Amino acid sequence: MTQIFKDLIERLIPFLILAIVVELYTYRAVKIAFENKTVPKLIYLITTISIIGIIVYQAFNLKLSAGQTFGFQLMVGLFVLLYLPKFFVFVPVFFQDVVNGFIALFNYTVRPKKVERYFPERRTFVAKAALALAAVPFLGVIHGISLGRFNFHLHLKKIAFGDLPSAFDGLKILQISDLHTGSILSRDRDKIVEAVKLINAQNADLILFTGDLVNNFGDEVDQWIPILNEIKQAPFGNFAVMGNHDYGEYTQWESEAAKRANLEKIKQAYAKIGFHLLLNEHVALEKNGASIQLVGVENWGHRFIQLADLPKATKGIDAKDFKILMTHDPSHWEHVIKNDPLHYHLTFSGHTHGMQMGIEVPDLGIKWSPSQYIYKQWAGLYENAGRYLYVNRGLGYHFFPGRIGIWPEITVIELHKKD
Repeated sequence: MTQIFKDLIERLIPFLILAIVVELYTYRAVKIAFENKTVPKLIYLITTISIIGIIVYQAFNLKLSAGQTFGFQLMVGLFVLLYLPKFFVFVPVFFQDVVNGFIALFNYTVRPKKVERYFPERRTFVAKAALALAAVPFLGVIHGISLGRFNFHLHLKKIAFGDLPSAFDGLKILQISDLHTGSILSRDRDKIVEAVKLINAQNADLILFTGDLVNNFGDEVDQWIPILNEIKQAPFGNFAVMGNHDYGEYTQWESEAAKRANLEKIKQAYAKIGFHLLLNEHVALEKNGASIQLVGVENWGHRFIQLADLPKATKGIDAKDFKILMTHDPSHWEHVIKNDPLHYHLTFSGHTHGMQMGIEVPDLGIKWSPSQYIYKQWAGLYENAGRYLYVNRGLGYHFFPGRIGIWPEITVIELHKKD
């Protein structure tokens, strides 16, 4: 067993313990909710055991060196389908137990001679309500896996800067990120064609790709190169930076030479799809005698490979220059960039995917995802002292083969001269 696999098992132990507790509570809710207990219990047990059997079979046949195969995606998808709805059963039933426990403790300590009346209908109502509530995430997972992962959304933003050179007033920047071609199945070819057409339809002046072209291996992108190469060259160019997955850090290599060869293949793949990689360097975008500086750094992150070198990338840049920065992980902005004296006007990141799961209702100001408990900036536009960060939700998907409420994104940001 490889060290990577051992580490994975150790990380999963708390989730497995939680899954067992959730399973016990859900089974109990089924027993309480139905008068005819035999049939519902049988259906529940047969379904649960069958799905767990498939998950276990896929887990024991998992080869990390093979990447995210159909079997891997099936395993993760079934796990989420099985336990996310059950968690919505667990919460209200567990809460009822907590309330009943406090009532029992109160009766025992404060009024031991008085007996609390038992209301079986209340317990039955809670169990039925919890099972009905679970239908919402169940249908959400089904939709997320079948349709949501390719429910491409276009996000349009306008940002004004007082020191933007007038020649670049109205500059249209398109951003994509986190394609993770190793996760996309061959049968979904038409969906990637659709995404490319949507990108081209924006007629952007500048196109940026903020990393994670693959999951691990350079050959993951091979079948997609002819399609991705159809992305038009923007007037100011198509540029990219590396993401944490592009370095092949999440698998075991037979040698360092093999790992380096894989890294080189991924770098070449960016070139083959028409993107100029910025590896701790910058380029000047010029128009009518004016210029803005486009800076791109390698990956930066607390828990992931850290190769970003801002001093190297910005050598020769003046603090007064208008600067656009590409860095894969938004944590870089939070911990370094937003207070850097060189003053980066606009930073583009990706990486979080918005955890591919959450709720966003812009008209009501609702924006929530488990991602927010890990990343302070996890999706959309952020500002600090006139410096902006945009975090793209990702165009592809990774690990969980779906999107629930956090849809794959193509970003278009227009820059304007502030009066």
